[in-house]
Amino acid sequence: MANQMDFTKVVAHAKEYGFVFPSSEIYDGLAAVYDYGQLGVELKNNIRQSWWRAMVQMHDNIVGLDSAIFMHPRIWKASGHVDAFNDPLIDNRDSKKRYRADVLIEDHIAKIEDKIEKECAKAAKRFGDAFDRQQFVSTNARVLECQKQIDDIHARYADCMSRNDLDGLRQLILDLGIVCPVSGTRNWTDVRQFNLMFATRMGSVIDDSDTLYLRPETAQGIFVNFLNVQKTGRMKIPFGIAQTGKAFRNEIVARQFIFRMREFEQMEMQFFVRPGTELEWFKHWKEERLQWHLSFGIPADCYRYHDHEKLAHYANAATDIEFRFPFGFKELEGIHSRTDFDLSRHSEFSGKKLQYFDTELGESYTPYVIETSIGLDRTFLAIFSHALREETLDDGSTRTLLSLPPSLAPYKVAVLPLVKKDGLPEKAQEIVGTLRREMMVQYDEKDAIGRRYRRQDAIGTPFCVTIDSETLADSAVTVRHRDTMQQQRVPIDQLNSYLKSQL
Repeated sequence: MANQMDFTKVVAHAKEYGFVFPSSEIYDGLAAVYDYGQLGVELKNNIRQSWWRAMVQMHDNIVGLDSAIFMHPRIWKASGHVDAFNDPLIDNRDSKKRYRADVLIEDHIAKIEDKIEKECAKAAKRFGDAFDRQQFVSTNARVLECQKQIDDIHARYADCMSRNDLDGLRQLILDLGIVCPVSGTRNWTDVRQFNLMFATRMGSVIDDSDTLYLRPETAQGIFVNFLNVQKTGRMKIPFGIAQTGKAFRNEIVARQFIFRMREFEQMEMQFFVRPGTELEWFKHWKEERLQWHLSFGIPADCYRYHDHEKLAHYANAATDIEFRFPFGFKELEGIHSRTDFDLSRHSEFSGKKLQYFDTELGESYTPYVIETSIGLDRTFLAIFSHALREETLDDGSTRTLLSLPPSLAPYKVAVLPLVKKDGLPEKAQEIVGTLRREMMVQYDEKDAIGRRYRRQDAIGTPFCVTIDSETLADSAVTVRHRDTMQQQRVPIDQLNSYLKSQL
């Protein structure tokens, strides 16, 4: 039987096994900044490469870009970030702690959603295979009352945000009885807006320097390079530009490990389409992006769509793909129909026409944009936290298992000589040299073989190859499968092809 870990164990495991470290830890750390360790960087690279293959390699009409982190400051004026890239913040006077007002409300909604899940769990246990979740949630009185509360909160929240009603937002927090997690009191200050961009200076003389911003998103680098890519790549509408890279936000309430950080990595694709076709493409990318997430073998009930009730002024459709993290359903990826806002604004502020001449229509126009934007760090956390579990074995013992998708695992195979003598280490090293040309391999000869297996289970290695005394006689090795722990003999000359087929 396998049991998923609670969140504190997820964080501890990530550090203990070299996936994620607190940044600057020997100097007592830096809040909401993390370093990826030797295994974490491999997992992160594999996720990034999987996304790149799905978005660029597998499409004829999507190309890549790597734009600079520093960009002309007028770009952020044009995009609206200087004037409107804000979070609503509220302080508790007793604890002196600061919170995002929207997150407090989201957490309150999550508690009501937990009540619904508990009702469903009880009903599922009572009715067994006959349980129909859809019928239950649409007829059960307690569930319907909880859902009504959620809908009412969403409606009030969306209304406050659309009117920038900060007093109304505070009143909603008071009416819901939301207390400070630290002090337990409702002694809240007024809500106020806080700009999230990091500012810096360029130039050796401060008086003569220009104020620059660390980019808060990677999308604007794509928009300002629209014509460069379109012309040099001879791209025809519809086409996309994809980019991965660091972004920076001065999150006041950064929390939940690598879920919300001040320095993070995004994977974004902006898809340029003919005006009037954008909602068809929005539906297409909404479905295609969910399929990418499901391709890792994580159950579909761990994901859900969340359509935006309050649309940004430039959007005509927006939805989030949410994932069930250990702390509840949270946004993992956003799909947005941004109309022609971005290219039009940059045309206005730069004085350059960012238009496309459509030979089929015989006219020029400003393309509309469908955006897919996903956090690489959040995807890392989603996959890592879902894969980590404790498993009770048939003999009553337990093992810690990181059941990563084989394609994403940092090491694909561990090569283990049974003992450190009789020529087994030398034979093992020969096999390592052969496999290393095709995949990431770890060699381990320390400790008993059982302890080495457990170590590889804990870091997610899909296969262990054991070299024993029989190997020297029959030129075969024992391959152990991580998830099932089953073992089979494989000839050395077939080992590479066997592992590749399994991966």
